[in-house]
Amino acid sequence: METVVKPVENVEGRIRVPGDKSISHRALLFSSLTEGSVEIEGLLEAGDTVSTMNCLKALGVEIEKDAEKITVKGKGLRGFKEPENVLDAGNSGTTARLLAGLLAGQPFHSTLTGDSSLRKRPMQRVIEPLRQMGAFINGRNNGELLPLSIRGYDLLPVNYSLPVPSAQVKSALLIAALYSRGTSEIIDRYGTRDHTERMLQYLGADIKKLGKYHIRLKSPVKLKGERLRIPGDISTAAFFIVAATLAPRGELYIEDVGINPSRTGILEVLQKMGAEIGILNRREYNSEPVADLLVKGGRRLKGTEISAEITPRVIDEIPALAVAALFAEGDTVIRGAAELRLKESDRLKSIFVELQKMGALVRELPDGLVIRGGAKLTGARCESHGDHRIAMALAIAALFAGSESVIDGSEAVQVSCPGFFELLNGVAS
Repeated sequence: METVVKPVENVEGRIRVPGDKSISHRALLFSSLTEGSVEIEGLLEAGDTVSTMNCLKALGVEIEKDAEKITVKGKGLRGFKEPENVLDAGNSGTTARLLAGLLAGQPFHSTLTGDSSLRKRPMQRVIEPLRQMGAFINGRNNGELLPLSIRGYDLLPVNYSLPVPSAQVKSALLIAALYSRGTSEIIDRYGTRDHTERMLQYLGADIKKLGKYHIRLKSPVKLKGERLRIPGDISTAAFFIVAATLAPRGELYIEDVGINPSRTGILEVLQKMGAEIGILNRREYNSEPVADLLVKGGRRLKGTEISAEITPRVIDEIPALAVAALFAEGDTVIRGAAELRLKESDRLKSIFVELQKMGALVRELPDGLVIRGGAKLTGARCESHGDHRIAMALAIAALFAGSESVIDGSEAVQVSCPGFFELLNGVAS
């Protein structure tokens, strides 16, 4: 599918972006672990979360949907059934890795796979500690790649320090730790997103954060909950924030955005660059901080350095920040982002290749990018590389090019933001 994007002068209006993808995955999975039913409002229903939903259904979880909510009938920790077929995580790394943690504690055999892109993404980082806990897991390249064959077991508690900045690995181990007897401890010195810890605590798990990096979980425990509300996804909102900031005129009000401190690096970096972003009506949904954002246009940005220290807090927003950097004064240097080479596409390569087609001055580094601001962009035919965040980044850049652009593979946005182009067309003119 291709989408034509025309240049605009104004971004203005009031929108709500779809529910947070990370929290939606966890809401589905942890609701299935509870004793009873949980109603979920604002769940993102997109490619990745549908994969999680379908896998849970194959494990015997009843999920009902109406116009306003989704109801998950929990199975408790021990109520899942052996799947009759292979579990397909589609394009979702979160589905695959978090499910691996769940399946590691089940007393049956299961096979987990994904699409051609996901079957190239690394799984050893999560499989190795699960094996240490007692799970029997085999897969291509000794468990490095999907498909994985998993035979669960009564697991041992885990004491583990994350070797890479991965909230997915941390979450998988915390889920598996629910199936052990004793105390598990995880050191997350990268400060990755903590949606799992917040939701487990909200649902009654005995989980505590000891200091800045140390997480302790005691099991066994019974989880209980009645209602979860999902805020808008700040990673999706990032593209609209950048569009509103770069527009010569207008202001954009974005309702109900999650502002978890582990995810707000995007706001801090853009504000440092000169963006004007108001954070209004602060509140909380099931232990997650939420606010409305007011973004004013016509701001002149300056280049900045995005260091390895903050990169884990902006990893999904690097494509949006790369677009902002195109229109900033001076250079923007991004480092410590090698993890982006292991996403739906090699995002560093994809950004480098595609933005150059529009006339951007971009240099690729092994772990990042150097972007020279101020180049005049021209319309071009670009490719999403099957990556939702690349498709959205190209769309925002195209809004401020000298002529219209065409994005091939634009259907990739369905992974995290169905209706992205409709939302964008509603505020950009």
